[in-house]
Amino acid sequence: MAQVLEFKLPDLGEGLTEAEIVRWLVEVGDVVAIDQPVVEVETAKAMVEVPCPYGGVVTARFGEEGTELPVGAPLLTVAVGAAEGPVSSPSSPSSSGSSPSPSGSGTESSGGSGNVLVGYGTGAPAARRRRIRPDRLDRAVADVVVTAPATAPVTAIVTATVATEPDAVAVGREGPVPVVSPLVRRLARQHDIDLRRLAGSGPDGLILRADVDRAIRTAEAGTGTVTAGSAHAPAQAQPAAAAAPTGVPAAVDAERIPLRGVRGAVADKLSRSRTEIPDATCWVDADATELMAVRAAMNAATGPSAGPKVSVLALLARICTAALARFPELNATVDTAAREIVRLPGVHLGFAAQTERGLVVPVVRDAHTRNAESVGAEIARLTELARTGKLSPAQLTGGTFTLNNYGVFGVDGSTPIINHPEAAMLGVGRIMPKPWVHQGELAVRQVVQLSLTFDHRVCDGGTAGGFLRYVADCVEQPAVLLRTL
Repeated sequence: MAQVLEFKLPDLGEGLTEAEIVRWLVEVGDVVAIDQPVVEVETAKAMVEVPCPYGGVVTARFGEEGTELPVGAPLLTVAVGAAEGPVSSPSSPSSSGSSPSPSGSGTESSGGSGNVLVGYGTGAPAARRRRIRPDRLDRAVADVVVTAPATAPVTAIVTATVATEPDAVAVGREGPVPVVSPLVRRLARQHDIDLRRLAGSGPDGLILRADVDRAIRTAEAGTGTVTAGSAHAPAQAQPAAAAAPTGVPAAVDAERIPLRGVRGAVADKLSRSRTEIPDATCWVDADATELMAVRAAMNAATGPSAGPKVSVLALLARICTAALARFPELNATVDTAAREIVRLPGVHLGFAAQTERGLVVPVVRDAHTRNAESVGAEIARLTELARTGKLSPAQLTGGTFTLNNYGVFGVDGSTPIINHPEAAMLGVGRIMPKPWVHQGELAVRQVVQLSLTFDHRVCDGGTAGGFLRYVADCVEQPAVLLRTL
């Protein structure tokens, strides 16, 4: 006996409340195993694969690619025990028809793994995808209705819907559409019948083929109604076209891009930073000729003790951690509710990285305990994960100070916006040859502009200026950094 279980979008953690469907990994009719990834979603933090806690036949998918769903919304339904053969040896399902918790945190008797962590799974190998023939899928799902207890509502047992079809648009009905047979869905789709406008004549509102046939005849008769059960019911008014947002002029050729996912998270964080933090910026030009020479010498070293190449960003990161040790006021945050400055014991250094998905800030944990080589290796590792969209939420949160190397875009300077709730950000422009007075004579030197944006609540300009001057001194004379190590 088969039972259809609904899998909802679990709590993704890190305060995330919604996710966008990027790519479905299964189709309706596929056989899935417990903990097999079924959909790839994008949150405000990272791209993750969501594993399903049930093993069986996929009977419905909710939402097309590009749709944003809130936590707790249905993702798909699975007919447990409906496959042609055992997929993952699930235990006997409960006949109550109730769906387990969407988080998958418990060990349900329905065959759920009880060990689903969104984006990570349990590491079990995915089963080979199999497609069930439509006729067998209909019979498997129909078994659920036929063998269900008479007192159990059909809508509680069968939650298969047409979420992947055009008639799944929410119009007049919320939640799952009580449709069991794919034949009914296909018939409605072929005649442009919106199933969400039908009142089914079956048990507990189940929509039958007769209901769809009646709606088709009514529509062909020209009455305009698609409500089953009454061929003479008045036509339902179509929803009015969405009006343009107040204050935004309408334009026929204007392109509207939703602020969601990574772009939406960045917009929210930057807006909050500008709203809450009284920031100020100071900057200085520095002669980076010696720093570049030291880096070249480090990377040219050979022998057993010679390690991997060290990047300029790694050297700047090491300089930042040394500067924060001298000026801990900037490695802090502000508790606005308690009206307290919270100075943090360790440096978790974030660095801005531009990816195809937008701007992300991976975090190097405990950067104050690492040398330049270790910091560089971690930056390289996190950058590669960012490029492929595989950063986890934990790798994108918890930073205490951010380093922004916008010089890679060929610009000299900027006024960075603080990465809320941090207290400061160091911006680094491009390093390029410029005329410079060196030892009393005009010379061509490698010059870089450094800019520090800081929260004026945590310190005054003297502290911020001292921090920036120390960073500039280390750039101009790397021996200053060596002396303080």
